[in-house]
Amino acid sequence: MAQIDELRLMARVARMYYENDMRQSDIANQLGLSQATISRLFKRAKEEGIVRISVHVPQGVFSELEEQIIDKFNLRDAIIVDSIHDDEQLIQRDIGAAAAYYIESTIKPNEVIGLSSWSSTLLAMVDAMHQMPRKPDVRVVQILGGIGNPSAEIHATRLTSRFAKLVHGAAAFLPAPGVLGSEGALQVLLDDPYVQEAMALFNEVTLALVGIGAVEPSELLADSGNIFSNEELDMLRNNGAVGDILLRFFNVSGQPVENSLDHRVVSMTLPQLRHVGRSVGVAGGKRKFNAILGALRGGLINILITDCFTAQRLADLIS
Repeated sequence: MAQIDELRLMARVARMYYENDMRQSDIANQLGLSQATISRLFKRAKEEGIVRISVHVPQGVFSELEEQIIDKFNLRDAIIVDSIHDDEQLIQRDIGAAAAYYIESTIKPNEVIGLSSWSSTLLAMVDAMHQMPRKPDVRVVQILGGIGNPSAEIHATRLTSRFAKLVHGAAAFLPAPGVLGSEGALQVLLDDPYVQEAMALFNEVTLALVGIGAVEPSELLADSGNIFSNEELDMLRNNGAVGDILLRFFNVSGQPVENSLDHRVVSMTLPQLRHVGRSVGVAGGKRKFNAILGALRGGLINILITDCFTAQRLADLIS
């Protein structure tokens, strides 16, 4: 137990800091003490119970659950959104709004941002974003082919171009379909200088923003024409596929599902995605649970933005 004189000094320092909003340097000057002594007194005040710090988490904030998900899947970060909805579109809206805030808070100068084309959740993110202050030398590269059905293609163009304008970034479009009809067509397309220019940026991406899809394609992706046939999707399921990122399919353990269809896709590969400093998966809802789980287990993403119900299911898994 500290002596009464030391306890008195601890209490004095604590009141000056916490109740009078004084800086530690000003406290040290006023009391004629070193800053090292002030720091030691704060530490001792906590040990003696003079200072007790509690964090009151607001309703709708899931800090503890976020920490569980981060620890369980070895993530850089997790952002969990409160949702009372069982409607996939409303969940996408809520997650998209959280992703918008994350982007507005974390973009750095010289960032190279990879953006997936055919994601309804990322479209919701762009709809929720505000114009950002200019950061120097930001580039935005489309990492999944954006050409498809003309009416649906508007969404892909809108997603990339609007996002680039909002972050004051130079856009690099990938002028190709997401899925080609044959491997031979892919080889021809890869000789196109504009395609080569965009794909050369894939290894420079510092921040990737991707949706996570179930094997059954979303309405936006289905409308785009960038999907495989029902027979091909059945083959993927039979081989254990539970979902995709950038039309690259994987199983519930996060391992790529070997298939010839992979050689018809124009997008960043899963190994490239794994090497991105911040690879952000933006997805939620019951339909996508196994796909999200596979993406996490496989280390395909290192930041997850999802809804509270999906997050709780992930945290409750035994392994």
